[in-house]
Amino acid sequence: MATIRKLPSGSWQVQVRRKGESPISKSFSSKSLAEQWARSIESQIDHGCFVDRSEAERTTLGELIDRYLVEVTPTKKGSKQEAYRLSNLKKHLGSLVVASIQSKHIASYRDSRLKSGKSSGTVLRELCDVSHLFNVAIKDWGIPLVSNPARLVRKPPASKNRDRRLTPDEINELIRQLAETDEMISIVQLAIETGMRRSELLAMQWGNIDIKNRYVLLPDTKNGESRAVPLSSRAIEILEQLPKKAETVFITKPDSVSQAFHRACVRAGLDNLRFHDLRHEATSRLFEKGLNTMEVSSVTGHKTLGMLKRYTHLRAS
Repeated sequence: MATIRKLPSGSWQVQVRRKGESPISKSFSSKSLAEQWARSIESQIDHGCFVDRSEAERTTLGELIDRYLVEVTPTKKGSKQEAYRLSNLKKHLGSLVVASIQSKHIASYRDSRLKSGKSSGTVLRELCDVSHLFNVAIKDWGIPLVSNPARLVRKPPASKNRDRRLTPDEINELIRQLAETDEMISIVQLAIETGMRRSELLAMQWGNIDIKNRYVLLPDTKNGESRAVPLSSRAIEILEQLPKKAETVFITKPDSVSQAFHRACVRAGLDNLRFHDLRHEATSRLFEKGLNTMEVSSVTGHKTLGMLKRYTHLRAS
């Protein structure tokens, strides 16, 4: 049953009551629009296809992002990076009401990010973030959306796989430029010897290193699984020379590693080199030593052949 009344402001308010449910209300500028909406809602209720979209019509994307950052993001490995990406999305689209968001809004955001110089890989991760946000809102929070608008958006083309390898001379020069911090030298050398990620190297603990059996146990890796990484003779030599200052092998912070590495590359004149390229170098070396695919994947922790292939760049010689 619909009730229509004129408000002091001059607008018309409709209230549709359903047995056992809270009333649904909406205001219109004219009585005819109010009556038209009331008939539409009553018809949907009669046919059993009514969905109360009032929450989606009063909630902004910014409010959804705030809730997601509190309830979901902290449970993820890359929480810091995701929080940064979602905060940026909030600046651009946060004021939009959720019910009004269409794929064109997400596509426009995609295009603006690509035009600003962001890589397609970065933009793809941002699209995955917003898509998961909508999925959580629909499935877990009961926000009544017809569909996930982010799933309808065309994905940017994948970035070209990086194939940066280091020559012996480049490695020597990089080590020379890192001479200001002995710990950084060891971090870089172990990255090349083991193929471990930056986060894995910095989380490595003395108690998980078995020198006798030549391996280090990583109980918590990026993909959520533990992994035992074999240690070469050179890796063991590096570890045995390090002082034991804490439970962890290294005390340098992640951001400090990235900054020191970047400064050393600039001083060494090494173009287009990132710390993560050391993992590419290590993976390629494992294949060049004669290890097979299964052996290499067990060392590096790559879950699929496709991902392992992205990290492998063998020299023809």
